[in-house]
Amino acid sequence: MKISLYGTTASNPPGVREAAAFSPRAILAGIGMKIRELNVFEPIASQVKIAQKTVKYTPIQKLWDGFINLLCGAHGMVEVEQRLRNDPGLQQAFGQQGCAEQSVIQQTLDACDANNVEQMHQAMDAIYRQHSQGYGHDYTAQLQLLDMDMSGQPCGPKAAFASKGYFAGERNRRGRQLGRVTASRYGEIVVDRLFDGKTQLFGALQPLMIAAETTLQLQNDAVKRSQTVVRIDRGGGSLDDVNWLLQRGYRVHTKDCSAARSKQLAESVTQWVDDPQHPGRQVGWIQQPPTEYVSFVRRIAVRCRKNNGQWGIGVLISALSEQQVWQLSPSRLNPSDPHALLFAYVYFYDQRGGGVETSLKQDKQGLGITKRNKKRFEAQQMLVQLGVLAHNVTLWAKQWLLPLAPKLRPLGVLRLLRDVFTTSGQLVFDPLGELVEIRLNPVDSWAKLLAESLAALLKPDHVAVNLDKT
Repeated sequence: MKISLYGTTASNPPGVREAAAFSPRAILAGIGMKIRELNVFEPIASQVKIAQKTVKYTPIQKLWDGFINLLCGAHGMVEVEQRLRNDPGLQQAFGQQGCAEQSVIQQTLDACDANNVEQMHQAMDAIYRQHSQGYGHDYTAQLQLLDMDMSGQPCGPKAAFASKGYFAGERNRRGRQLGRVTASRYGEIVVDRLFDGKTQLFGALQPLMIAAETTLQLQNDAVKRSQTVVRIDRGGGSLDDVNWLLQRGYRVHTKDCSAARSKQLAESVTQWVDDPQHPGRQVGWIQQPPTEYVSFVRRIAVRCRKNNGQWGIGVLISALSEQQVWQLSPSRLNPSDPHALLFAYVYFYDQRGGGVETSLKQDKQGLGITKRNKKRFEAQQMLVQLGVLAHNVTLWAKQWLLPLAPKLRPLGVLRLLRDVFTTSGQLVFDPLGELVEIRLNPVDSWAKLLAESLAALLKPDHVAVNLDKT
């Protein structure tokens, strides 16, 4: 009998031969083996203590089932019935001899309290520090890049902390707001935090940044903070928030939140330059000294024509030096161009679209983060953290497979969950119930591309990976 953190794997009776089970997610089964080998879930299992009676499955086993369900691409816990309970081979590969019903998983989430949420945050910090690229970032080699943003999470009006706020394309909708900080060089989520529906970035920036500092252990490391760029949209561009970040030593890159101040500052521009990459957009250096900030910043005015013919004006605020912005700027810029530095600052801000905004979009489409809504705020917070873990583990799995499968490189969370993890095949288990072979479906194009990579990943676990020839 093998005792596992995730449950008990019983020995088969003597003389029972190897058994095979078809799984529509054979690749995910192999990744499950790697997750178990690395004990990714162990900090949650050891630190989160949910006050709920164990009947058949422990509370941690039920959280584990919910997490696997997310890796299966489920947009709701109700989908555990079709995606996980109907796939015993996948359950066994993840160390489970069964799967709790969706209603039982929901009850465990509803049993969580504020203390459990804090325990979960601490466990997530431990997981991120142990397994992420963002935490191991080499600050002496290049700048760390943190992006921050908010995303509306619509929910029912009776849900805790549901209130009217900004939800794109939905007027008078109630919901909550999700605040996110990403390590954008690696696509990882550093922290996700849930707020009521009225909260916007100017009210969430400081608690989000403090949480990210805790995860990355930057509180007492001024050198690392000075090598960290915090890029945020205009919602976090208030004078107070920018100065708060500057006082902590961060390299801020944001947009002024005040439209009136932006218009007034733009009047000091002596030369407007046409943007060759964006017809109709002009940029220029602001000449007015930035005396209201606690340390030196550069400011650039950006203007575009609106539909009514008037100028729409924004002002970028950056604490990046010329050398630093060149390190972060697109390679297409020619340093000999007299206006190249100006565009380097502007284009670096434009790249937000490929950072935190893409991260949120991928999770909405792939993980369905706007689809799972619990009435209890603590239950929803636990769901948010399981979503963070699913996002990061999906990207870590890509890195595990990438050396021998370079075609995975451009894939995000959506494509990985939808296309790669759904590669089918036969899972072969030994008499002790341990996975010993994965026979991938040979007609699946991803199976042919990933067989060698998955075999190399699982070699230390003595799991063979082949294309099924039967």
